[in-house]
Parts: sequence; structure tokens; C-alpha cells
Amino acid sequence: MTPFLKTPIEYLKGVGPQRAELLRSEIGVATYEDLLYYFPFRYVDRSQFHKISDLPFLESSAQIKGRIVQVLDAGAGRGKKLIAKFQDETGVIDLVWFQGAKWIKSQLKIGEEYQLYGRAKLYGSAWHVPHPELILISEITQHSGLQPIYSTTEKLSSKGLHSRGIEKLTAQLIKLISAKIPESLPEQLLQSKHLIAKEKALFLVHKPLDFAQVQQARNRLKFEELLLLQLELLLRKHIGMQKQKGFIFSEVGDAFNIFYNEYLPFPLTGAQKRVLKEIRQDVLHGKHMNRLIQGDVGSGKTLVALLTMLMAAGNGYQAALIAPTEILANQHYETIASLLEGLPISIRLLTGSVKKKQRIEIHESLENGSLNFLIGTHALMEETVRFSNLGLVVIDEQHRFGVAQRAKMRAKNSTEPHILVMTATPIPRTLAMTFYGDLDVSVIDELPPGRKPVTTVHRYESHRLRVFGFIKEEVQKGRQVYVVYPLIQESETLDFNNLMSGFEAISRAFPLPDYKISMVHGKLKPEEKDFEMQRFVKGETQIMVATTVIEVGVNVPNASVMIIESAERFGLSQLHQLRGRVGRGAEQSFCILMTGDKLSKDSLKRLETMVSTNDGFEIAEVDLQLRGPGDIMGTQQSGALNLKIADLAKDGELVSEAREEARRILTVDPSLNANEHGMLRIMLSEVLRNKPDWGKIA
Repeated sequence: MTPFLKTPIEYLKGVGPQRAELLRSEIGVATYEDLLYYFPFRYVDRSQFHKISDLPFLESSAQIKGRIVQVLDAGAGRGKKLIAKFQDETGVIDLVWFQGAKWIKSQLKIGEEYQLYGRAKLYGSAWHVPHPELILISEITQHSGLQPIYSTTEKLSSKGLHSRGIEKLTAQLIKLISAKIPESLPEQLLQSKHLIAKEKALFLVHKPLDFAQVQQARNRLKFEELLLLQLELLLRKHIGMQKQKGFIFSEVGDAFNIFYNEYLPFPLTGAQKRVLKEIRQDVLHGKHMNRLIQGDVGSGKTLVALLTMLMAAGNGYQAALIAPTEILANQHYETIASLLEGLPISIRLLTGSVKKKQRIEIHESLENGSLNFLIGTHALMEETVRFSNLGLVVIDEQHRFGVAQRAKMRAKNSTEPHILVMTATPIPRTLAMTFYGDLDVSVIDELPPGRKPVTTVHRYESHRLRVFGFIKEEVQKGRQVYVVYPLIQESETLDFNNLMSGFEAISRAFPLPDYKISMVHGKLKPEEKDFEMQRFVKGETQIMVATTVIEVGVNVPNASVMIIESAERFGLSQLHQLRGRVGRGAEQSFCILMTGDKLSKDSLKRLETMVSTNDGFEIAEVDLQLRGPGDIMGTQQSGALNLKIADLAKDGELVSEAREEARRILTVDPSLNANEHGMLRIMLSEVLRNKPDWGKIA
């Protein structure tokens, strides 16, 4: 970056030491560059004006020219507020401030003409405009019909650095940037992507004449930001592959072949075969495998993982499978142990519940190499767990494990074991390319033959008796039912049915001896939880009342109904995971989303999405739009992105374009040594210097 851009912000006219410290602490603006990249979050068309008489009939904010004719203090204590009478030729309206009244009062000038921007609201029987934006007509610059609006804080506003104040500072800086912003993208790229020059984009994003210029500027700046991010991820991946050599699995081995030909419970889908081939290519040539398998609930990820573990065993290596909960670890152990019964493969389970004597046996057999597969929870990461020759680590539901925890498994060998990460939480393509940019991603996008899509319906509390009648019909057919609640104890502030009252209501509606009910929640001891689970698995109980502990790890093909109580309380990903507990047998299954009558717009959107599709990736895209990338991926990863203008939820096409361009650039110039890539190299080295190594997630 040029020295000009690194100039401390206090040297800009109108800032000074005090304001500079506030800008640094409140919004992270410390240099000219920071201010240039502090972008408006919206724009107001200042060419459109209304009259005061129009305000009660407008659905959005409006702009008016008029004069302040009177300023009044009203209320007392916490109810104190400032009122200004604002007048134009059609009438008078009250402007009201509930905060910062003292400072605002000192700024208002009676009789002067103002330009007001705000939205009228009904207060009692009168209309007023709360916390309007006010600009003296005499101070308005005539450069544009659009005014940029910047995010600010109460502390900044108290020192005159409200949106208008930040706009003034930015306008001051914009005057100075001519010929001082070096172009960072190659000329050929600018032409092929129809992008404007960087300096012009930075000028127009702050001082546009119209919305077409806003679009031009933002598109250019977004593309550069996403290109740098994708270059960073691809370089990290390339460097990682150069540094890390993996174990060579030169053959699939006898264990794999015998299992594949004689023990496979059903033929693999085309998607499973494709992913297995990708894994085989990874481990055949000494490359360190770092692969993510995405697949919807029930798509057969575990079988692919098991076949990879058998590949490791066939080449003389041990394999470990880590799950986030004891329930899921037990489920994996029982499933894999039953599938391998009769094969000369030793397999053990290690969780926090395993007794000391068994632990000692497991540790010994691990170290002497007689144990092939170890399945468990975080317990596998303990220092006392030492492998003889660990060649493969499988991580299930990876988003529940932190980077440091995964690093512990990598450190179990001097040569890092291959890593296979599985997730049943579909991840939108844009996020997969970004958050998992340094992993190879495989997708299992087929369900095993014979599976019927789950029928999903939304029902309100008023339909409960009909829902209970439906449950009885299914139970009479010999089927089983889940009823899931979001809370396990009474909340004083949230009006939701909780597990205990729900269990009592279910017990009354489905009494003994005709119906038997299990109850599972997080406060039960592991052995109690397992006992109740097993009763349901064996068919000894027909109804399972539970919290979300059954979100993962329970496989009961006979369960055909999933009732989700207070479904508006769950996120889309969780609703989809819960629905995946049914539909595992040949019979038609159902998911019933129960809610109260009052639903927010987002809640209704989530429910409509669940009813309309079973496609996990389509659901994930809607989830991304509703929640944003940070909430989906977790704050640890989202904070690391620090995107200033691009939006992964809305800019999917640009993410893809940037990814392809990054691949093209690194193919022809892996070290970015070409003259045309000089600025990209400088900017990227700065990014890599200032960022922690968050990219290496496996």
C-alpha cells in the first residue's frame, strides 16, 4: 500500500487527536485507508421531496424541506425528550429525540431552513418523526442526488461524527486521492470482467451520482475483496500440500475387498462410488488427504467413511472416528461393529463413560498395534491416547469441533494422518468455497434406493387434537413417533411448551397400557439416556419425547413420525436434521411442525421452506439468506473473514467468479511474480501477515 493510504487519520482536516481516538476505538478507522474502506451501508435519493401533509400516507422514509419554528423540552426523568416543531407550507409536525437531547438542542437553529429525512410514526393521536436526519440547506453540497449513509455510534454522534459528519470527512479525503490509488487488478482482468478502475470505484462508492454508479463501484470492490480471499485460501492449500506428505495407501487391501464383495448391506449409489474414487486418488500418490464429505441425512456418508477406514487397515494403518456426542459415538460403534462382524478387524469404543480397566486395555492395544479402529468422542484427543500407526482420522459433524481440538489428532503421528471430515449439515456452495477453501469437497447428493421423501406439514396449536389422532393411527400401524421440544424447564419469559409439561400432556393423551413412552433429555445420566434410547430402538416404547439430543445419532427405521414442538424456535439446519431422524425405512414418513399462532416473518419463511422441500442444499441457501454466513459457520470462522463490502449470502455468483479467476491466476503464475500481479502479491502478503492461520481447519 502507498504511504499516503497509511497516513494516520488525525492528519485529515476536521479530525484531530480526540476524534481520531474515537474513530479508532468505535469503528476501527485509524488511517486514510480505513476511512476509504468504511463504506456506506445505504444511499438516500435526495432528489425526491415530499410535503408534511404527505407523511401519514407514506410507507417509507421521506425527505422534506422546512424550518424549525420552536424547540421544547418535554417529560421528566427517563421519559425526558426533546421536541422540535418543523414547518413547511402544508403544515407542522413534531420531531422527537429520546436520546442525546442536550447536544441535539445545542445544534438546532430556529428559523433556518433544513432538509429533513425520516419516517412518520403515530404517537397517541398525533404524527411525529422520531430521531430524524437534519441537514442545514446552506451546508448541502450539490454534487449528487444520492447521499451515502454510514453506520455510526452514539459516542461518535456526540462529537459530530454522525453519518453526515463521516460523510464530510470522507468527502475531504476523496479530494486528496487523485492518482494516489494504485491499480491492483491486471488490465486484462478489468476488461474481461467489465470492471472500473480501483480509484474510480473508491470515489464513486462514496460520491455516486446515481444507483448505476453505486452498482459499478460496489461490484468492482466486491470482486477484488473476494479475489484476494480466494487467492489466500488456494495459496494456503497449496503451501499445506507442499509441506505435508501423506501416507500412501498403495492398495485397497483384502479387508476392503472382502467387505465390498461379501458384506456390503446394499449397493452403493453413484454418488458414493464417485466420492470413494476421489478419496482413492487422494491416498494413492502420497498426497495428504484433507477432504470434506457433504451429504444429506441418510445419504450414506458413514459407509463411505468405513470403506476408507478399511482401506487404511488394508495398508497396515490404524483409523479413528470421532463424533461430538456419546450417543452418536455409540451409534457409529454399534453400526460399524455389526457391519464388520466376521471380519478380522478389531474395533473398540472410547468415551468418557468407559471404565478405567477397559481404558487401559484400549491404550495397550492401540500402542501395540493390535487395535485397528478406535471410535469415540473428545476422549480420543487426550494425550494418554497414543496410536501405533494412525493413518486416518474421520471427524463426524465437524462444525462441533474447534481448530485446536482437530490439531491434537493431527499431532498423534510424526506424519499427519489423512483427514476425512463429514457433515450432514448442508453448506451452501459459496460458503463451502470460502470457509472450506483449503479442503477438497465431495458431495453425496443421492439417497439410497427405496427411500421415500418425508412429507412435511405445518400445524398450529389449534390443530393439536387432529395431530394426536394421526399419531394414534400411525402407532396402530406398528410405527413409532418422536416428539421433540426446544426447552427442558419452564421459562418465565418465553411462552413455549417445555419437555416436562409436554411429557405429561402426551402421557394423558396416550395412557398405559395401550401406549408406552420414553423420555430423553440432556440432564439424564448417560446410562439412563442409553436405557431410554434402547427401549425405543427395540420397539418397547412407541413414543419418544425428547429434546434435541436426538438431533443426531439415532437410527430407528420403524419411526415414521417426527413432531417438532414450538418449531418456530429452531433454525432451518436443526429442523432439517431433526426431520432426518424419520424416513429411514421403506414406509412413508411424516414431519409435523407445531407452532403458536403468532409467527415472525423469518419464522414463517423457515417453516414454508421446510414444507416445500427436502433438499438440504436448497434449505441451506435459504438459511444463509436469513441468518448470514457468521451464524451458520460459527463466530470463530466468520470473524476471520472480515469482509468489508462483499456479502456471501448475496454475492454467490461473484464468489464463484473470483474462485475461478484465482485458480486461473495461480495456474499461470503460482508465486504471483509477474509484473501485472505485483499489487496483488503485495496486498496478499499483507493479508497473510495480519491474519491468524484460521484456514487450516482439519
